[in-house]
Order: sequence, then C-alpha cells, then structure tokens
Amino acid sequence: MHQICRRQFLSQSASWLLLPLAPRILADEAPSSPGAAVPLFDGKTFEGWEGNLDWFRVEDGAIVGGSLEKQVPRNEFLCTKREFSDFELRLKCKLLGDDPNAGIQFRSRRIPDQHEMKGYQADLGQQYWGCLYDESRRNRVLAGPDPDHIAEVLKPRDWNEYVIRCEGKHIQLWFNGQQTVDYTETEAGIQQAGLIGLQIHSGPPSEAWYKELVLTVL
Repeated sequence: MHQICRRQFLSQSASWLLLPLAPRILADEAPSSPGAAVPLFDGKTFEGWEGNLDWFRVEDGAIVGGSLEKQVPRNEFLCTKREFSDFELRLKCKLLGDDPNAGIQFRSRRIPDQHEMKGYQADLGQQYWGCLYDESRRNRVLAGPDPDHIAEVLKPRDWNEYVIRCEGKHIQLWFNGQQTVDYTETEAGIQQAGLIGLQIHSGPPSEAWYKELVLTVL
C-alpha cells in the first residue's frame, strides 16, 4: 500500500508541475509525450506558424485567412513549423463570404516551389463540411457524411467545432459532436506524419476563421 500511495503522489505532483507550462507551449515546440495537450495558437501572434501573411491575420483571438473585400486568387495555407503523426486536434472554425471554401490540412507537406500543400484535409464549406479530402495528391473525397445529417448540426456563419484524430492509419473526424469520418488508409506509401495547415480556398471574397486549436499527442 505504501508503494502504491507513493506512486500516486508522484504522479499527481508531476502533473501539477506541468500545468503552468501548457499555455506557453506553441506549435514549434510542442512535446512528443503521449497525453500532452497543448495550444497550437496563442491567440495573439503567429509564433510557431509560417505562411503568406498577406492573406492571414490575427483578429479577436482567431487566425483569419482571406478577405471579404477582394477575390482570393489562389489557395493559401498557414502551417505549423512542427510535424505531427498520431494526435487529436480540437478547434473551432467558421466561414464568411460568398460560397466560401477552406480546410484543415494534417499529415501534409508543402509542395516545393508552389503555394499548394499535399496531404489529408478536414474539409470546410459548400457540400464538403465534415469530409476527409486528399489535397493535391489523389484529389478526391476519401470519406464523408450524409449531407442531410451535416445540415442538422451545421451553424452557418458561426463557430463550428472540429475534432481530428489520427492513430496509425486510422483517421476519424467529428463535426459539432457528430462523427463524420471513420477511415483507415489502405494505400501503400501514404505519409502518416506531417504539418498542420489552415487553408483559405481560392475564389470569391471570403474568410476562414480558426481559433482554440488544442492538440493532444497520442
């Protein structure tokens, strides 16, 4: 009994010591320890991120991509500087504008000498809410929900919650509490680690807003 109590005390003490550090850990220094939940965005700066800041800004504690004043000429991505493999990512997002489209890249790469990214995307907008898309690689929806079910939980022009969970080749997505994807990768050679990227899609004036990004290493 004495040894068990001592282990519990040490475990609780270690957890308590780590708590004050969590708010200061950003995307470029996130730990690889399983179970460690850390914010990827500090709500104020782009520390830990890189991308074309002509098309991204911080406003009201959120990352905003795009513009409501002018056309978005090409896809743009704001990316973490750190790569991730097995994780659960929780965030909130909303779209504004005329027929907007966007997405959250994960296990992805920037394509050299281009503005595009290649990899998995949790899709946003149009008929693609809650879908798993393969951006600039197989260029198709890999899995997705019944559009009628998504329409029941979607909050147009308001904040929606996304959960992205990756464990090995198993990928799951939840949208506003409803599971939309349960997908297992079967194709050989598909990378299972990479960057996280926030997209604003080319097209009419539109904005993609992202906030409260918290990642748990699995």
